[in-house]
Amino acid sequence: YPTWKRTLTRRAREAQMKRFCKAQAIQRRLEEIEVTFRELEQKGIKLEKLLRDEEGSPAAQKTQWMNKLLYLVQKKNSLMSEESDLMIAVQELKLEEQQWQLDQKLRCYMNREESLKTPEDRAAEQKILVQLLEVVNKRNVLIHIQEEKRLSEL
Repeated sequence: YPTWKRTLTRRAREAQMKRFCKAQAIQRRLEEIEVTFRELEQKGIKLEKLLRDEEGSPAAQKTQWMNKLLYLVQKKNSLMSEESDLMIAVQELKLEEQQWQLDQKLRCYMNREESLKTPEDRAAEQKILVQLLEVVNKRNVLIHIQEEKRLSEL
């Protein structure tokens, strides 16, 4: 194995591990968001019951409960936005992995001597190239969606 092949293999493994670790971190955060959603939902239910049941409560108390309820809704919306961003990141990681795999297959075909390639090899190479372009276009769409979301939040 020449040095450059070992280097490429090592870098590919490192990139794959980095994607794996990022996917795990995203999964953990999604689980945390789910737990927080449930907690916010329970708090919201309690506040709604207080607002409906306590007709003799002072106006200041009702205002305080209403403000807490609005804060919970705002927090929930913020978490939903974060969850949406994480789901896009998951899709991006999947496409990144798919692109890497297709790139590896394409390199195998491209490294063969042109005179030794069969028509089936050329067709497979073209098919992989088309798939690779589709993946790149999907990643581009995700980036465009993220950019639109970022601009709309500003």
